[in-house]
Amino acid sequence: MFSREKLQLCYELAFYPPCLNRVCRDIRNGSVANEDELGELLDAAFLLHQALPSEGYASQRALERVALYQARARAFGTVRFIENLRRRLNRKPLVQNVMPGWMVRDIGLPPLQRIAKGAAHTKQ
Repeated sequence: MFSREKLQLCYELAFYPPCLNRVCRDIRNGSVANEDELGELLDAAFLLHQALPSEGYASQRALERVALYQARARAFGTVRFIENLRRRLNRKPLVQNVMPGWMVRDIGLPPLQRIAKGAAHTKQ
């Protein structure tokens, strides 16, 4: 089981594309400090995209939030992206097809939005 901070990072890797892009850039540049730890985080991020558990989860609200995150992440091709990064780190294929119940937590992510160029400069 992960600490709350590690689980937060797994959620960001799984459902927040800017975080996943940053990790991809670090892997490409060879600036990853601990590949084994990153591999474990990517494994957990991949598990967050598996089928929802039928028991052992924290709350109905948390389960619904994860389901919503999963649905929205499909538009970005996140699952395949995570699979490709895992392959690049030589991780073994995961056979688990159901998310562990302990991973379902009511974790909020930063809002995913685009900021128009120059918008930050015009606000005062």
